Amino acid sequence: MTWRAVVVDDEALARERLSTLLAAWPAVQLVAECRDGVEAVDAVTTLSPDLLFLDVQMPELDGFGVLRALDGHEPLPDTVFVTAYDRYALQAFEVHALDYLLKPFTRRRFGEAMEHVLARLGQRESGSAPGVAGLIRSLGEEHPERVAVRTTRGVEFVKVAEVAWVEAEGNYVKLHTPGGVFLVRRTLKAFAGQLDPRRFVQVHRSALVNVDRIARLEPWFHGEFVVIMDDGTRLASSRTYSAALRRLAG
Repeated sequence: MTWRAVVVDDEALARERLSTLLAAWPAVQLVAECRDGVEAVDAVTTLSPDLLFLDVQMPELDGFGVLRALDGHEPLPDTVFVTAYDRYALQAFEVHALDYLLKPFTRRRFGEAMEHVLARLGQRESGSAPGVAGLIRSLGEEHPERVAVRTTRGVEFVKVAEVAWVEAEGNYVKLHTPGGVFLVRRTLKAFAGQLDPRRFVQVHRSALVNVDRIARLEPWFHGEFVVIMDDGTRLASSRTYSAALRRLAG
């Protein structure tokens, strides 16, 4: 099957590079190149592409404005943001973008994004993945399913369900996952406010744990616990936060 794509960027060289890179992927047909957000809205409503490569900062209408303008249009394309600014990564995550290409990106990084894109498009075709229309309507979702993190490879998206525990470190938090430890610039209090309290509980002033990753609770002094995670990590609870653990223990 051939998927139809639209490239949106106010820089001609950026559109040309994306067009050249896409030529190496025969499963994707480039059907339009747009210079701004207004042209992008017109192209999507007219051509109904499957995939949208979307710049953020553009004249007339920015990338997020394009998605807002298209809300309610069916079918909506899956979106890959392409921008020189990493500060929009969290907002891109909130509208459930498939990927976030940070300029300048390599051919290899583009290939990784395309593999992700084609897998998602295949799922959507089979009916096993929700369309972007429903995902965009969840903008501002109270408990996000992924977290945008900056790494040496660019901006990556970590599934919240894969986070075993969260550790405070000043104005940052460390996300401990099977794939490694990721640093996010946010206080523990602010980060905890975004998490589902049924899934994550605070056990100490500097630690949150994913209840699905707790292997066992060992009683300690004064009603406190030692929390044993399924990877063997041992975390001591404090009296202030032990009530939630007692509820878990029945």
